[in-house]
Amino acid sequence: MKKIVLAFTLMGSLLLAGPYTKEDRIKDMHEMADAMNTIQSGFFYNNYDTVASGVTSLSTAIARIKPPMEEEDDKDPLAKYMNVKIQMSNKIVKNINQKALTILERFKDGDSAQAVQAYTKIMGQCMKCHRELRHW
Repeated sequence: MKKIVLAFTLMGSLLLAGPYTKEDRIKDMHEMADAMNTIQSGFFYNNYDTVASGVTSLSTAIARIKPPMEEEDDKDPLAKYMNVKIQMSNKIVKNINQKALTILERFKDGDSAQAVQAYTKIMGQCMKCHRELRHW
């Protein structure tokens, strides 16, 4: 019975979920920026709980980031294959998640210099996306 209820809940949420819009992306980007600020505050106040809260918020927001809708809907397989934005977006998401975990591990171990270095690498991934995908 529980499996049936879970299956209906999952199907309902998938059916009600609309396409990933520009407004959704902007909201997620704001949430990511807030999470980065929270992590930075945790560094300044030497507070692990604040850093952990920021990392959790960042990981949650980055998990929702999707490739641009117009590229996902592209019907031409060759154009989809040749356009590397989807692969690049997925790689950036993976790198940010890895560095976020590094921040937690290093900061918990007392190696704040390495945690800040991982934070800086996350910022580099953010700028890479904005520079190459968003054309800043």
